[in-house]
Amino acid sequence: MRKLSQALLLAFPLVVMSLFPAASWAETKTDTMAKTQPRTLSKNAKKIEPSELEKLQQKLSEIKQNVSASTKDGELTSLNIQALDLVSKTDDFITALLPELAQVQTQIDVIGAPPAEGAMPESPEVTNQRDSLNAQKALLEKELEHAQTLKTNAANLANQIIALRRNALKTQLALNSGSILGARFWSPVFNPQREDVARIDDFIQQAKQAWDDAWKPEALFGSIVLSILALAVWGYGLRVTDRAIIWICTNAMPDGRLRRSFFSCATVLTALLTGWAGASLLYQVFARKNTLTPSLQSFADGMITLVVFSALIIGLGRAMLSNQRPSWRLAPIPDPVAKALGVFLPALAIILMIFGVLEQVTSNVGSSVPMSIFGNGLVSLLVGGLACLAPMKTNRVRRQLALNGESIEARSTVTGLVHIVASAIAIGILLSLLIGYIPLARFLTYELVWIGIVLSSLYLMFKFVGDFCEALFSTHTASGKWLKQTFNLDVRYLEQATILFSAVGHILLILLAAIALLTGTYGATTPMTIINKVIDIMGSDGFGKINIVPANVLNALISMGLGLYVLRTARHWLSAKFLPKTTMDTGMRMSLVTLFSNIGYVLVILLTLSLLGIEWNKLAWIVSALSVGIGFGLQEIVKNFISGLILLTERPVKVGDLVSIAGVEGDIRRINVRATEIQLGDKSTVIVPNSQFISQSVRNVTMGSAQGVVTIPLTFPLDIDPEQVRTILLEAYHTHESVLDIPAPSVSFSQLTPDGIALSVTGYVNSPRMVSRTKSDLLFDLLKRLRAAEVKLSSPQSLMIQNERGNSDNGPKDE
Repeated sequence: MRKLSQALLLAFPLVVMSLFPAASWAETKTDTMAKTQPRTLSKNAKKIEPSELEKLQQKLSEIKQNVSASTKDGELTSLNIQALDLVSKTDDFITALLPELAQVQTQIDVIGAPPAEGAMPESPEVTNQRDSLNAQKALLEKELEHAQTLKTNAANLANQIIALRRNALKTQLALNSGSILGARFWSPVFNPQREDVARIDDFIQQAKQAWDDAWKPEALFGSIVLSILALAVWGYGLRVTDRAIIWICTNAMPDGRLRRSFFSCATVLTALLTGWAGASLLYQVFARKNTLTPSLQSFADGMITLVVFSALIIGLGRAMLSNQRPSWRLAPIPDPVAKALGVFLPALAIILMIFGVLEQVTSNVGSSVPMSIFGNGLVSLLVGGLACLAPMKTNRVRRQLALNGESIEARSTVTGLVHIVASAIAIGILLSLLIGYIPLARFLTYELVWIGIVLSSLYLMFKFVGDFCEALFSTHTASGKWLKQTFNLDVRYLEQATILFSAVGHILLILLAAIALLTGTYGATTPMTIINKVIDIMGSDGFGKINIVPANVLNALISMGLGLYVLRTARHWLSAKFLPKTTMDTGMRMSLVTLFSNIGYVLVILLTLSLLGIEWNKLAWIVSALSVGIGFGLQEIVKNFISGLILLTERPVKVGDLVSIAGVEGDIRRINVRATEIQLGDKSTVIVPNSQFISQSVRNVTMGSAQGVVTIPLTFPLDIDPEQVRTILLEAYHTHESVLDIPAPSVSFSQLTPDGIALSVTGYVNSPRMVSRTKSDLLFDLLKRLRAAEVKLSSPQSLMIQNERGNSDNGPKDE
């Protein structure tokens, strides 16, 4: 916006000059004849050749070109002096032309008008002399008009240069304009420039005229009524609205934290409305009956904005500190500290209001740069002093409480960070003023105020949105009960809605705050401008047109840090708050969190590149270079990355599954971008590349069913009672607490041979991970039961001997 304003300021005189093209000053034949001879001027007038006007016109064009290319204050100062000198020379030219024009007009009057038709004709010499004088008069009038236009354009250019220098005080932070301890800084007070005095006097006369018009007899009654209403709104508006807000909170709001957050936000809103309403009523006092001059109109608009922002500061102070109702305070601020800080925010609002008025006056009258430097230096000095005194006062109060033995809550990390940053910026403001960098001090001052306004508003709205969503969907409120009964919703779904809607609201608030911090400036940004900026960002094609500039680097770093913080917060919110309220299993939740994190990191990187100014259509060479690397060194990495995305979307395996791959069996603990972590039974971890899960056979024990199967094969001699053994085996399975009743355990007769009877007993448990432990317990119990029933198992040695005997009996016999 600052660059755009500079471009408009530079283009304005060019547009004006385009209305008076050089072709309009083309010489006629008579003009050429008149220019060939120098004119004789009056005795007191300065003799200037007609060609001097063309030289002045050329000089003006050169100054314009130099202004367009100038970026330093010294260059602009020199060009301003040249433009003022051009105004003086053009004024001399006009002073010289006026007597000559009057002399020619006198000669024409002496000759008289041409004779009427039918009268005695005049001599040809008289006619030629009249025609020559008329031609000379026309040429003089053209030159006079040209000179007056040239003087106006030169004066406008001088004013534009002053505006550029004043604007440079806001953009050129490294400009050293002199220390506040030097005489140069205080020169506007002790040695003001005549131009400043004249312009301010003219502005005061305009204001006085508007004042007199507002209190004329025909407008007196309306002015009195509007003034009384404005004073009543400012004097009693906050008291009345506070009572109304308290009544609403106690009678219309449900019990809970929503009352406090609503009260705080409503306090800020009523302060804004009160300030705006009073300022608008006073504006109508002066503007309803007459038309204000452009300077007064611009001053009035700026004053309304100043009043609104000052009221916003006061409202935020009353809401954050809440000294009148400490029990309703949202911020964790001790009462003594809040009372100590109570005087600083109204003082800050008064200082910004007073010096904002001074800045509006100097800006509208086009005062000199030293006057603007003086105003910026004073407001920076006072605000920086307040910003230094506030932390010192807070520390003194906390130390006094500690000495008195009173318990006081320790500062949080965020509070301590804010305390340190504010103190550092305040010290930076004062040091900048002392060494002469007043533009830097002004920038730090207004950025400190603006950041404080944005972060305080974000804190209050953050609390309100969360409390509002909680109250809206709570089963203890009327709205939550109505939603539950109307839609027959489970309490779990209402809790999910609370978390989801509060998260959406918080994300929108963070987006608006980020845009306000990156693009806004105190006194120049309103809620509507922030919304318009959001629309521009979402609907424009700026991502393909941004160029890398130093300012974009800072914005990119801030956005990257903010994006990573938001991504981390959102990931924690998904895994700890929202997804546990759903019916998803643990593996699905972790897979979604991992997929969300991967997509979030990609978006943060793309956003950072966009803010750096890297155009997407110029990334082709980067893609071409990467394709070569992918073909050689990065092939496996890309393959594993794509495989990881497939695992997260198709989910053939998920976190928590018991899998077996390449001789490794264990539980999947995490699916990363490149590899998957499998935890074995001894708690060790095996890292398996994701591509192996896609290209190899994988045994997923828990994919089809979550139950485990416990099967124990046993071999008995041929002389046992099969029914007795079957009963013993089933009793052992039925009595074990881990074996499920459905499906019921079973015994299968798997094999009957001359060597023995092979029986298999099978039962089901809740998880495959319980199979090993349950099988061990069952074996201990089975052996105990079989020994008690005197049922023996076929030993491996006896089976081996029987097999050997069988083989010898069946083999060939010696003859």
